[in-house]
Amino acid sequence: MSASHYKAIWLSDLHLGNRDCKAEFLLDFLSVVSADTLYLVGDIVDMWQMSKQFRWPEAHNHVMHKLMAMSNEGTKLIYLPGNHDAPLQQYSGMAFGDIDIKRELVHETSQGKRYLVLHGDQFDGHVTLGRLEAWVGDKGYDLLLFLNRWYNRFREWKNGDYWSLSGYIKQHIKGANEAIERYRIACTNEARERQLDGVICGHIHHPESVDVKGIHYVNDGDWIENCSALVENQEGELVLLDWVEEIRRRSAISLVKSKPALSGEAA
Repeated sequence: MSASHYKAIWLSDLHLGNRDCKAEFLLDFLSVVSADTLYLVGDIVDMWQMSKQFRWPEAHNHVMHKLMAMSNEGTKLIYLPGNHDAPLQQYSGMAFGDIDIKRELVHETSQGKRYLVLHGDQFDGHVTLGRLEAWVGDKGYDLLLFLNRWYNRFREWKNGDYWSLSGYIKQHIKGANEAIERYRIACTNEARERQLDGVICGHIHHPESVDVKGIHYVNDGDWIENCSALVENQEGELVLLDWVEEIRRRSAISLVKSKPALSGEAA
């Protein structure tokens, strides 16, 4: 696959240092893209998880090296810390080498549309109902990731490709859908109050691009469950990419090309 260049790329919720980070999928994505600007929209390094159990696989190290290489090659890197990398929030407005740290910002596309960009944990008060519900939600999510991890190990053993079981289950849980809706409304209300055209965020691991009463809501997803990214193409359009689907498509094309010609077909 030839490299694709974008005006901007948004990545969030990589959760480097977490056992469920899909670093190999992310490296595949980063190997075939380039951008003028790369926004790291929070929860890039999972400091929460690493404080409980430190783990840093070689693939996670490769991701960090690739991001640094992109910066050295001319890509502007902007890091917007989230809740899992909250200690970095105190450095908002500062720069570390070639990386700018910002809690939030406004991105203007080449079409002149203005988007609020932030991780999204700022709206947690609109989503959680209380400490007990939040605790139950966290434990339930841990269970979903456990099921997702072992289900995909089984699929890999059977030579199947990756499929987000946790994402499928969440889509069929009423409480999860209600929380996502509250979050979506809170984000778009903030953009509307600031007289912006839309909002770009992460945080809830639910990639989505929808219009909410005239405000464009875009969640760039995650690399724990969905392996998704947002890009601004050369026409100034925002496009949500499903990288698992892209890998599946490329594998299908390779399989077709590798099939020998049938008897009677032109060589």
